[in-house]
Amino acid sequence: MGYKQIEVSIKTEYIKLDSLLKFAGIVETGGIGKEIILEERIKVNGEICTMRGKKIRPGDRVQIDEIKSEIVVK
Repeated sequence: MGYKQIEVSIKTEYIKLDSLLKFAGIVETGGIGKEIILEERIKVNGEICTMRGKKIRPGDRVQIDEIKSEIVVK
C-alpha cells in the first residue's frame, strides 16, 4: 500500500498508544493524539483502535492511513 515506515525503539516493556504517537513525532501533543485515536484514525496491527492507553509492545505496528505511515516498534 506504500506506507512510509517509521521505526521506533523503546527501552521499556511497552509504550501507550498516545505516547507513541508523540514520541514518533506524528503529533505535537498528547491531546492531539487522543483526538485522532478517538476519531478511529489509527490502526494497531491492522485493527482500528480507540483506546489511547493501549499498550504497544515491540513487534506491534501502528498505521496512520491519512499520512500513509506505519510505526514499527522495536
